[in-house]
Amino acid sequence: MARAMQLARRGLDSTAPNPRVGCVIAQGDAVVGEGWHRQAGGPHAEVEALRAAGDRARGATAYVTLEPCCHHGRTPPCSDALLAAGIRRVVYGAQDPNPRVNGGGGRALQAAGIEVSGGLLATASEQLNAGFFMRMRHGRPLIRCKIAVSLDGRTALADGRSRWITSGPARLDVQRLRAQSCAVLTGIGTVLADDPQLNVRHFEGDGAVDAVRRQPLRVVLDSAFRTPPAARLLSVPGEVLIFGAGSTERKAALEARGARVQTLAGAGGRVDLAAVIQHLAGLQINEVLVEAGPLLNGALLQAGLVDELIVYQAPHVLGSTARAMFELPPLQDMAMRPAFELSDVRRVGADLRLCYRPLTREERAG
Repeated sequence: MARAMQLARRGLDSTAPNPRVGCVIAQGDAVVGEGWHRQAGGPHAEVEALRAAGDRARGATAYVTLEPCCHHGRTPPCSDALLAAGIRRVVYGAQDPNPRVNGGGGRALQAAGIEVSGGLLATASEQLNAGFFMRMRHGRPLIRCKIAVSLDGRTALADGRSRWITSGPARLDVQRLRAQSCAVLTGIGTVLADDPQLNVRHFEGDGAVDAVRRQPLRVVLDSAFRTPPAARLLSVPGEVLIFGAGSTERKAALEARGARVQTLAGAGGRVDLAAVIQHLAGLQINEVLVEAGPLLNGALLQAGLVDELIVYQAPHVLGSTARAMFELPPLQDMAMRPAFELSDVRRVGADLRLCYRPLTREERAG
């Protein structure tokens, strides 16, 4: 199963909106076939492994990181393929949260006389597909906020300049994060201040990311549609979706540049954040990477829409007049402060990458 998990990770940047899945076919201690899901619409991991195994699959055990599907989608059910190949036993990791499966795959195999057991390395499988599980269980994508900060928690100078807070290796690591995300989300303030591309690309002199298999959807929250038609994010390959809060003549200019434009008005003339997230879920977006300034970061945090915080901390100081990570209203009580749990820390070049999980109200109270 550990090997199947390694195979599943090969689909980190290519399987969306499907989950990342790996499969190993074994006869006793001998591996006779391996496979992984490469991209949506293509063969699932089980089918790839069965093809590799051929006739050696008969009487073998299939180790799959996610419960085999039992429904017709873009491809036939994997449960049928396993039955047809003569597999004797199936061991899977996590149960598929898709309502069209959700235990049905395992039951179908058992009803056909195959020995089935689940739960092996289930947590690892779920973590690998955290966005897919979030969308299937809660109807929205997983939202990660990526923030580059100084040692004193500052994200830019007072005038907005921020290039570069972190080192080349950290910026390259962000490229990998983008590649693994279905969408990259930012606000109009960042577009106007930094003119970012928000795509997956190579860094000269910093090494290179693996071959880009797909570009994430780039999403801009822009209440008054102030995104310049000459903005760099509209000049590179990939889809751009701009959410605004009103109808203006600026929409036509952005649409002429190839952007998709959507009006989702909320209170105070701002874009409705909750509606944006629901719209992205409807587009089958599993994982959203937020690369924004303190205003949007703070709004997402206040709305309870931050599922993971990834902080790249550089070993220098910007001072008290520099910009903060979040723009939040004053706290009336220490009990109101948002709290996080450190889930991972590692060194990336000269910087630290710190991953935090927000604590629930119950966890904070405990």
